[in-house]
Amino acid sequence: MTQHLPAAALWDLDGTLLDSEKLWDVPLYELTEKLGGQLSDTTRLAMVGTNVKVTMRLLYAEVGITDPSEEQLADGAAWVDRRMAEVFRQDLPWRPGAAAALAAVRASGIPMALVTSTERGLTEIALETVGRTLFDTTVCGDEVDGLNKPHPEPYLKACRLLDVDPTSCVAIEDSPTGTQSAVAAGCQVLVVPCEVPVEPGERRTFRDSLEGLTIADLAALTS
Repeated sequence: MTQHLPAAALWDLDGTLLDSEKLWDVPLYELTEKLGGQLSDTTRLAMVGTNVKVTMRLLYAEVGITDPSEEQLADGAAWVDRRMAEVFRQDLPWRPGAAAALAAVRASGIPMALVTSTERGLTEIALETVGRTLFDTTVCGDEVDGLNKPHPEPYLKACRLLDVDPTSCVAIEDSPTGTQSAVAAGCQVLVVPCEVPVEPGERRTFRDSLEGLTIADLAALTS
């Protein structure tokens, strides 16, 4: 069977390219303790792949605030954002094989987008490590009008910006939330689980890591 290159490769950031989910532990655990509680493993795992507002609601619920005001959500998000910016300015760890995979796809000429739930300010800091020139476009968590993953809009927006058909694209994801978003957008999804297991399902192909990923591997997903 003839293999055709994907119309685009759409990369998640946290947990996919960068081993940064663990870095989010720092402000999330600190803020929970600051509010007089303790962040459980169950709640922390539920936060993986979500946007800031969802994460803040989960965090406040953990300390007994089940209906936080918009002001409380904004204050909590600002605190986490400031603390996370400090963490992101340190050495950000790559996921195994991610840097080489990015370079190989870029060299092939396949258009690339970064599609992340992380907001623009922190993403810009992360791009200093990842390499902003690798991507033709970037979609961040505060740029989708509240339609964050698992909604398909982040991936649909990236495809609109690249002028490509989502069904001809490959998304590379690590979390259930991100995978659900990419599948709902119509993409083929290469799933490399990190912190949370991802259930098998339609248009999902699994790898243990990005080490050794080839262009032929991506092409096989859309051929």
